[in-house]
Amino acid sequence: MTTLGNLGDLTPASVDPAKIALIDLAIDAVRTYSHADIDRMARSVAAALSRRGFPPGTRIGIVALNRAEHVASYFGIMRAGLVAVPISTRLPAETIHFIIGDADVAMVFTDAACAAQLPPGMATISFDDPGPGGFGALLGDAPFETHRMRPDDPAQMLYTSGSTGRPKGVPLSHESQLWALRARSNAPGAADERYLVAAPLFHMNGLVSTKGAFFNGASMVLMPGFDARGFITAAATHGVTAITSVPTMMARVLKETDTLARLDLGRIRRVAMGSSPITLTLWQRVQEAFPNAVLFNSYGTTEAGPAVFGQHPEGKPTPPLSAGYPLPGGEMRLADGPNPDEGVLLMRNPSLMRGYHNLPAQTARALRDGWYVSGDVFRRDPDGFYFFVGRADDMFVCSGENIYPGEVEKMLERHPDIHQAAVVPLPDEERGQVPVAFIVMRGAASLDYAQVKSFALAHAPAFQHPRRVAFLAELPLAGTNKIDRRLLIDLAARMAAGRAF
Repeated sequence: MTTLGNLGDLTPASVDPAKIALIDLAIDAVRTYSHADIDRMARSVAAALSRRGFPPGTRIGIVALNRAEHVASYFGIMRAGLVAVPISTRLPAETIHFIIGDADVAMVFTDAACAAQLPPGMATISFDDPGPGGFGALLGDAPFETHRMRPDDPAQMLYTSGSTGRPKGVPLSHESQLWALRARSNAPGAADERYLVAAPLFHMNGLVSTKGAFFNGASMVLMPGFDARGFITAAATHGVTAITSVPTMMARVLKETDTLARLDLGRIRRVAMGSSPITLTLWQRVQEAFPNAVLFNSYGTTEAGPAVFGQHPEGKPTPPLSAGYPLPGGEMRLADGPNPDEGVLLMRNPSLMRGYHNLPAQTARALRDGWYVSGDVFRRDPDGFYFFVGRADDMFVCSGENIYPGEVEKMLERHPDIHQAAVVPLPDEERGQVPVAFIVMRGAASLDYAQVKSFALAHAPAFQHPRRVAFLAELPLAGTNKIDRRLLIDLAARMAAGRAF
């Protein structure tokens, strides 16, 4: 484990260098890398960047699909004392250009699939360029001493998804992220885990799993992107023991009933779902699909880090759907709610950002006297366990009643014929806004609006029942594999205007 305070140099010294670190399920072939291989690649990247004379703190971008070179470049950038800026490949070129300019990125690691999205004239190193200017030419075994970092030195800058306005840069220091890894990495047998990562490496979810695998001296299977059948096959084929995902990924996995029945998933002992709400029905069905696994509802934010909740200090079991009990070393409280046990979650811990990049007004709104205002509404039970209710900015008002879409979705997914539900608001002259439900059916089941309405009225307050229902084959996903609610809001408006409901 690094003694230099550098997030790019994580692997414990005790790990056998020949141990498998990463199985890359690249588009063209499966490639296996040892810890020594990834260390050599990261060291080569750091040495090459150092030779180019970039001063400490220079920002280096990565715009590429998941692959081993992406991981090695991420670590190598930080080892050189520079700042890694992973950028979403799923953004329009205009937004990628904005991020590169906003972060003052000096150079970008990229691949053949993503190079066209970069600004003209941008200095790049392509993972797929076999020539002297490509990534392969960097590789060797030249010595390089990892740059020693001060605790507050920036390690990475991640950009938020930009659900409101343009994406915001979040600089995060080496020590803040190392603290988060230490807080999360105390489970027995952690070195024996094999993670499956299909979440994109420009997002905190995928990055945390990757860093955790190396920090614990474990191994990981990396997919270039998510597809449900490939995800299941990879888990069974490569001896995966731990899965990290978002709920929408698991919902699509559960639709692959033939593949689930055919393959042995008995080695999987941990399944984490996070980054968006989870329903009890989904939770129960995931448990059925992975009967030997312990399920976790993981919660974290880019701004305040992934180390927020854990196990109860008295050993009390975490209830289904709970995000857990607050980890030691961090503080949290609930504000602006109807009672002390419900409200917007505020957090203060060592992994907290200092502020958004070049956005003082947004920083002032997000940080309140040293507390990060998450915008996520939670409730706390008598044992101190926290449960996610919904996003404060997703909440809408129907006839004077507050509606959290996640609560309605949980209720609808209790119906035996509903596989997935997403609820969004639709403007209404009389009631302000009304809930619209987009529903994915389970198997060959069939429902109509009247049946959905009847079920909702029988199982929830009347004001929560959907006033419109549309049936889809699949819910659309945004770039981070979460439900694309903005697209559904637009679709609801178009369908209402065309009287398609």
